[in-house]
Amino acid sequence: MARSAFAAISLTGALGVLTLLSPTPDDRMVKVFGDLATADRVAVIVPGADVTRATFDGGRRKAYSTPGGAARALVAQVRALDPAARPAVIAWLGYDSPRAVSLAAATDAVAEDGAGELRRAVARVRSITSAPMTLLCHSYGSVVCAKALPGLPVADVAVFGSPGLGVGRARDLGARARLWAGRGGNDWMRFVPPVRIGHLGFGADPARPSFGVRLFAAGAAGHSDYFRPGGVSLRNLALITLGRASEVSAP
Repeated sequence: MARSAFAAISLTGALGVLTLLSPTPDDRMVKVFGDLATADRVAVIVPGADVTRATFDGGRRKAYSTPGGAARALVAQVRALDPAARPAVIAWLGYDSPRAVSLAAATDAVAEDGAGELRRAVARVRSITSAPMTLLCHSYGSVVCAKALPGLPVADVAVFGSPGLGVGRARDLGARARLWAGRGGNDWMRFVPPVRIGHLGFGADPARPSFGVRLFAAGAAGHSDYFRPGGVSLRNLALITLGRASEVSAP
């Protein structure tokens, strides 16, 4: 098992971008955009399947669909909404992202390991700053977040493009945080059956009102478009990061 990606963390202060690398020869990688020591808002982006070092911050036609590109887009949107804000956005690939077309992506085994790493990452960030923290969890990354949630000291958790969270309703997550879910109108995930059979599948759809979380509008976003600059989804994710819940638009 790989050691935590936060094992060798060090702050760069004015450099603005902090890179944290797992000491193991795998695809785990973390970058911080902003200064954690002075941030007044912190967001952690937890990506889904098919993310490697090659596609962590580049290697895709849509730059904003990579964790690094998403972090840059979120920082820009937060500052557009609040020029006085001091955000730090962490693009976190602290787990072994499964292949999209694989048995691993249809079960929660990988997410179990990832959840432990995410909890350690949140604890490490908490040792640096007490600023309100938001988890932004895409696709399979939402399964990782769900397993890490019980008692986690974060203010908000937003899941989007989620296949399910492994539970039938929000209250079963044991979360202290305010919970959000969104799904774009062109996201193929809407065709994935919200069921769990044995170890396969992730159960109820968190983007349905009956699940019991706050829903945010994601417009016509496709599965990789939630951080598209100018999109309603990015604006809502930035408002959630800023703690401005009353301004988040509903579907």
